[in-house]
Amino acid sequence: MLLSPEKCLSKFCSAIFLILISLSINLSAQTKKTSVNKKKNQTESKNSTQKVEPKQAKNAKAKPADLKKQAEDKKRADSRKTEDKKRADSRRAEENIRRAIEEAKQRAAQEARRQAALAEARRRAEIAREAQARRIAFERGLRTETVANIGNDNTEGEDLDVRRAAVNALGNHAGTIVVLEPQTGKVLSIVNQDWAIRQSFKPCSTIKLVTAVAGINEKVINSDGNIRSKRFPLNLDDALAYSNNSYFQAVGAQLGNAKMISYAQMLGLGQRTGINAADESSGRLAFGNNNARIYSHGDDFEVTPLQLGVLVSTVSNGGRIIVPHIPRNKFEKANFRGTMRYQINLPNNNLQGVIPGMIGAAQYGTARRGVDSSLAIAGKTGSCIAQGSWVGLFASVAPVENPKYAVIVITRGQSERGKYAAAIAGKIYQSLRRRLVETGDENLAKVPLELRPETKVNAKVSAQIDTAEGEDSEDNDANNSVPKETLTAQFAPKGTIKKEEKPTNLFPTIVVKVRKSSEIVRQSDEITRPRIVPSN
Repeated sequence: MLLSPEKCLSKFCSAIFLILISLSINLSAQTKKTSVNKKKNQTESKNSTQKVEPKQAKNAKAKPADLKKQAEDKKRADSRKTEDKKRADSRRAEENIRRAIEEAKQRAAQEARRQAALAEARRRAEIAREAQARRIAFERGLRTETVANIGNDNTEGEDLDVRRAAVNALGNHAGTIVVLEPQTGKVLSIVNQDWAIRQSFKPCSTIKLVTAVAGINEKVINSDGNIRSKRFPLNLDDALAYSNNSYFQAVGAQLGNAKMISYAQMLGLGQRTGINAADESSGRLAFGNNNARIYSHGDDFEVTPLQLGVLVSTVSNGGRIIVPHIPRNKFEKANFRGTMRYQINLPNNNLQGVIPGMIGAAQYGTARRGVDSSLAIAGKTGSCIAQGSWVGLFASVAPVENPKYAVIVITRGQSERGKYAAAIAGKIYQSLRRRLVETGDENLAKVPLELRPETKVNAKVSAQIDTAEGEDSEDNDANNSVPKETLTAQFAPKGTIKKEEKPTNLFPTIVVKVRKSSEIVRQSDEITRPRIVPSN
């Protein structure tokens, strides 16, 4: 049902009135609640103030004691901190001191080691100086002895030209020289006769000549120079030329000591040569020594220069063991006839089988720098340590096809080696060069084709092959040069020297005939030579 406008307006006003009354009631209630809360807060604040004031009063009464305690606590804390700091500082100081002490000990130890090293170096230097002084004194003694001995030599009956050449060649070396005729045994000169006649020396590598002759004759070495039943890169010619120790030790292993001794005796070692001089040494043989070095180094052997002269003369004169003899008067010199002790019962080819290797030593081997190979020199060097010093040896003949001279040089001293002994012999041969070629024989200074060495390797390869302990090789030679000083001129013979009288030989000379150079084809590839083959 629809209401009239008047009724609608009346109801709307009533509703508005009711709403206003409700809002008024709520506002009054809120105001009252706020007032109550404010009063409550004021009461609580007052109560709180009343509670704090007694506590502050209580604290005010207790403050002096607390402050004292606090001050004491702070003092104790500060004291503990100070003590802790002091202890820490003390520990740091102690650690620093310990480190300093440790570093000082380390420095002291290092300094002690340094001083010990310096002391050891000084000690070693002093030992080296003393050793060097002893060596110098020893060598000076050897040279002084050599000079004194040469001054005491009996030169009666000697060839003064040859003696002068030998003395000049020896120079300032401590040593001895023997020059003789390999066909007759006539001694032309002996320089330092005491050493040459009355003393004996280790033969070093010159003993390889004995090993080689024995090896050839016993067929341990075949006709090509190779070792029987053993493959070896070197043949006999190169083994002698380069003085290869391994080769001769391999040969000796198949020979044995007894055969080695018997061949050494056959070739004149271990016995007096019979020279007309007093107190001759007989040397020594290596009886009972089965070490391989006896075949290559000559261990336990001792030889005299005269014995080496007889040895190289024997292999070049057809196997005759000659007796060295010094012609003491004019009659002996004018009518000299040599003496033969005995003829070796070996085929001549077996003896001459060592000649090519001796020629090789002079041409391209251990003696090549010291001798003039154009003079047809054949020789064997030796170098080793014996009797407190190095020993250098060279035993040689020239010319090989008709030997006229045998020159043996033995030297002693720290710088001595076989090649230097060969150089001394080379000077002697140069001084006698005119005599070597004055006969007019065009073949005199030529090497027969069948005696020429057949080389397979060079010195470097030989040294690499040589596994045995060696002393007579180029690698072991001293670096010192040969001293140039000469002995006092008083030992060189003075006066007019007569031309050498041609000796009357008891034994026929061996002359190997060869074709003239014009008959030989010059192409080396087409040249062949018969090898000296051991006789059955």
